[in-house]
Amino acid sequence: MFMIILSAFFAFFALLLITTLYKATYLVRQAEVVLIERFGSFYRILEPGIHFVVPFIDKTRSVFWTFVKEDARGKPTYRYSELVERIDLREAVFDFPKQSVITKDNVTMEISALLYYQVTDAKAAVYEVANLPQAIEKLAQTTMRNIIGAMDLDETLTSRDSINAKLRLVLDDATYKWGIKINRVELQEVSPPADIREAMEKQMRAERDRRAHILEAEGLKAAAILEAEGDYLARIQRARGEAEARELLANAEAQAIKIIQQALPSANPLPYLTAQAYIKMLPEITKDKNSKLIVVPYEASAMAGSLAGVKELFNQQ
Repeated sequence: MFMIILSAFFAFFALLLITTLYKATYLVRQAEVVLIERFGSFYRILEPGIHFVVPFIDKTRSVFWTFVKEDARGKPTYRYSELVERIDLREAVFDFPKQSVITKDNVTMEISALLYYQVTDAKAAVYEVANLPQAIEKLAQTTMRNIIGAMDLDETLTSRDSINAKLRLVLDDATYKWGIKINRVELQEVSPPADIREAMEKQMRAERDRRAHILEAEGLKAAAILEAEGDYLARIQRARGEAEARELLANAEAQAIKIIQQALPSANPLPYLTAQAYIKMLPEITKDKNSKLIVVPYEASAMAGSLAGVKELFNQQ
């Protein structure tokens, strides 16, 4: 009987020792901390590594923490809260659900956002606020309503970077005493009402059509200008060519007269050149335009004499 009682005592002592060691030993993983309280007040923070505390005197501080449950596609499905003893120091992302906001020009639309934050002071995150993620969410929602309420619809749709920067600054300043750092705030989705979206699509189509007409008109204008410039340059080239041709022809005729004068110093070259020109033009004069033969009598001597007489009259004049 005594041996049975002694065995039960040793078993109880061993169980008590194991429980005490279990309660006194804490293994803290990397990027997390544990807060220890002694007699109900804050005592110390356990950093990553193995730690020993006084059992039944030192206790961990548990806090409510809100988590987001996501589906297979990464979309948030629901939120839940549970007691946690270990505070995660890694950067966390909080996906806010869609909320209705009213712009400055009284347009109601839905906006969802992503917030990236990181705990920098675990003691402040536990003792300065209850349920830190939920507090951040509510503060972000009210801040977003205030910022969007000071902007009109067009400014809201085209100023996402500005809204993100304003949200981050306001939230970072407001949550500093909670021991967290707001790293980024991103507007995930901005959904105006259906009638507003339809009106915006019509406006966009009209704007695209207007730009297309402008581009087409500018193209036609540029083409007309280039065509006019090309015609102008072509005319200039033709005029220059005709001038050069006439100059060459005049030089050739002058050279021919000079050669005739050198060959026949006492003769007049004008009757010869006139007769030569007349002979060259004879095919054109006798061309049959109405399928009939036209015969033009020709007397070169008479014509040459007539032209010589005209020359003498010009000389007398």
